[in-house]
This record gives sequence, structure tokens and C-alpha cells, in this order.
Amino acid sequence: MRKQSITIVLFFLTTFSQQVFAEDWGKTGHRVIGKIAQEHLTPKTTAAVDALLDGMSLAFVSTYADEIRSDSRYDYLNSWHYVNMDEDTRYSEAKKNPDGDIITAMDDCIEVLKNPNKTKADKAFYLKLLVHFIGDIHQPMHAGRKADKGGNDIKLTWFGEPTNLHRLWDTDLIEHYNMSYTELAAHLPKRSAEKNENCMNATRLEWVHESQDLANTIYANTPMHASLGYVYHYQYFDKVRVRLLDAGLRLAATLNAIFDPADAS
Repeated sequence: MRKQSITIVLFFLTTFSQQVFAEDWGKTGHRVIGKIAQEHLTPKTTAAVDALLDGMSLAFVSTYADEIRSDSRYDYLNSWHYVNMDEDTRYSEAKKNPDGDIITAMDDCIEVLKNPNKTKADKAFYLKLLVHFIGDIHQPMHAGRKADKGGNDIKLTWFGEPTNLHRLWDTDLIEHYNMSYTELAAHLPKRSAEKNENCMNATRLEWVHESQDLANTIYANTPMHASLGYVYHYQYFDKVRVRLLDAGLRLAATLNAIFDPADAS
């Protein structure tokens, strides 16, 4: 009986931890980003990434930074997934989190990956983080307002079920579409090579500005306790698809600049 009780408790603890640490962009979104990036790596970058990850794909490792959040040894990474600002304040003017934020996190990851003195294990760890964080910064609520914790305090109803604004953009919008990550990756917007190149050349600060601007639009059109469904999905899912594409292309550009700088230039 005691063994059965322990099993039940462990089940609920596991379920609770999965709810608390809901994946940013959802597993599906992050895997889409990883797959798009993989398709735009140079041969040299592909070889370097394969060596560090022992053949695991970017899609496979894209959720790693969320998976380790249930391990208290990695609590110091919690603030690295986002940057919250007041809606009328840009990152350069905002008060910085002393524990770091998603901008400093990406910079730290890139610094490790470029450092020839770092071990393979260190580089593999920070590569997995970088894959995830570049995805996160393209989710607009990861550049949301401090006052409501990036939309977490904006309570909503999604097809009759309780949710919040952050979770809606992390997971609900993508999961409602009910496509696998490979299907969704194959049906992202088609753009000219010039537009994709311009996207890939944008700076990390510009990525933040884009997400913050979109977050401000979302806030203005998603009031507290709104009951949302098909109309909201129709209005915003194309924006989700664009952000996934942008993130995948920029992840590829970032990795190419690290591992194959001659080609990236």
C-alpha cells in the first residue's frame, strides 16, 4: 500500500512539474526552429554541430533547456529564457536583471562556442542552450512586460479551457493547429531569398525589438479574461509561422557565423 501511495505522489509531482515548466514555443515550435536551422547550415557548420552533439539534430536538442528546468542545479538559468521590460522601454534603456537575461545568455553561449579552450562537453551544453534561447526570443511574450511576468498574469480562456497570455503564445496557438513539427516546418511562409537574407542579417537587439513590438500589439488586442478561439487563431497564427521561420533562419546564421565564419561573411 505504501509503495502504491509513493507511486501516486510521484505521478502527481511529475504532472505538476510538467505544468509549471511548460515549454517555451512548445516542443513543436522549438523543433520546427531546429529543423529549419538544420536545413540552412553550411557543410562545415553541419560537421561541427554533428561532432558536438554526437549526431543529434538541432530539432532533437531544441527542448533541452526546458527539460533541465526541473533540476535545481540549473535554477540559475531561469532568467536566461526571457527579458521583461516596460512596454515603452527598449532593452538598451531597461534596468538589467543581475542574474542575466536572454540577451546576455545568447552572448555567453556564443562566447563559449568560439573559445578554443573550452571542452567539448561545455560547448555541447551551451550549444543546446543557444538553440533554445534563439527560439525563445522570437516568442513575443519572452520580451513582454515586467508587470505581468511576460503575460503569465493575463488570465484567458482558450476554447473554454483556462490559460494565460504567455502560455497561449508558447503552446496553445501551435498545438491547436495539430501538425507535427515536420509538417509545420514544411508549411512555413515562402519568401524571397532577399527577404530571408535580410532576416538573417538582423542583429540580436533587432530580434528583441521585433518581439517587443509584437508583444505590445498582442497586449492591446488581448484583454484580461478574454474568451478566445477560432477567430484569434485565424488572426495570429500567420504571425506565429513568421516568427518560427525567422528564428530558424537566424539560428542557422548564428551557427554559421560561429563555425564557418569565412562562408558567413
